[in-house]
Amino acid sequence: MQNIYTVAQVNYYIRNMFTQDYMLQSIMVKGEVSNCKYHSSGHIYFTLKDAKGTIACVMFASNRSGLSFRMTEGQQVVVSGSVDVYERDGKYQLYARAVQLDGAGALYEKYERLKRELEERGMFAAQYKQPIPRYISRLGVVTAATGAAVRDIINIAGRRNPYVQIILYPAIVQGEAAAASIVNGIHAMERLGVDTIIVGRGGGSIEDLWAFNEEVVAQAIFDCRIPVISAVGHETDTTIADYVADLRAPTPSAAAELAVYDIEQLQDKLSEYAYTIQHLCRRVIRQYRQDLERYSVRMRYLSPLNRIRTKRTQALSLEERLQNLMDRHLQGSRHRMALYLEQMKGLSPLDKLNQGYAYVADEQGKTLASIGQIAVGDVMTVYVKDGRLQARVTDKSHREDRYLQTGLSESGEE
Repeated sequence: MQNIYTVAQVNYYIRNMFTQDYMLQSIMVKGEVSNCKYHSSGHIYFTLKDAKGTIACVMFASNRSGLSFRMTEGQQVVVSGSVDVYERDGKYQLYARAVQLDGAGALYEKYERLKRELEERGMFAAQYKQPIPRYISRLGVVTAATGAAVRDIINIAGRRNPYVQIILYPAIVQGEAAAASIVNGIHAMERLGVDTIIVGRGGGSIEDLWAFNEEVVAQAIFDCRIPVISAVGHETDTTIADYVADLRAPTPSAAAELAVYDIEQLQDKLSEYAYTIQHLCRRVIRQYRQDLERYSVRMRYLSPLNRIRTKRTQALSLEERLQNLMDRHLQGSRHRMALYLEQMKGLSPLDKLNQGYAYVADEQGKTLASIGQIAVGDVMTVYVKDGRLQARVTDKSHREDRYLQTGLSESGEE
């Protein structure tokens, strides 16, 4: 009778066969990653496939140290491990102990490793970036002598500013000799003393662009005393040279636009600046003229001649005022004098003489107002209206009181 086995027995037998096969216990399988899942437990489940088949794979958390990158869909990898059977499901799978990128993937891993190293050394730091000159006269270009990159740079630079001199170093940009050729080109441009250097080439695969990921190229760009613009590949391509360069351009055409200032824009700005300067100059000159007129007025007011003229006018005014005051004072004095004259006329002896009265004086010329002032026999002078008389006193007598009371006076002649 034929033997009948259980499913578990069959799966166990097959597992023993896999275990006893030395090749399956240490095998390396190349393929494309698919259905990759990172489990919360730390295990990684994925499928390895090629054009003709697939195989299930698992990497336990304990083996994660054998993985230096994060696996994603489509990566070409080489998985090292063992093939074994999972008895419960009766399926075999590849138990991965290490995973490495294959071909381009290995280059990418090398790229990431060098990138981290150079970043730790500070070669990507912003403080080491040199500013790109705004206006240049000589542009150095390190790229292949033929190809779209150099044509784009020459065409765009010539269109933006035909006066800029372009110096080309025909470098090898692909292959084993490319890195040394690019380094020599950078050193040559530095010796020539150009204003700015463009280092680059057209797009391509990571293998084609690998020269710009070499450490010697990065070091040459970092050490260069002239600002370097990196222009490698298309917008999606980023190399080590892009990180080290003073400025990264997504394409060679963009590098030419960044390095060479558009002369038409410069001329427009110069015209705008000229108009602004002229406007400001006219405004300043107008302000200075107004200030000059104001200062001129002040100078005319404060000048010695003007002050002399002002003082002279003030002196004439004061003189006129003084003259008027003197005239008024003299007029008042004359008026008072006339009044005094009229008063004097009423008190003048001569006026009394004209009225028939006489004026008597003794020999010494003293006026005689009383008979007690003269004695009989004395000589006296009698003044009348038209002259004087000499008389001798022969007698004297007192008047009656009644004459005194009437207020009548006599000449006193005997």
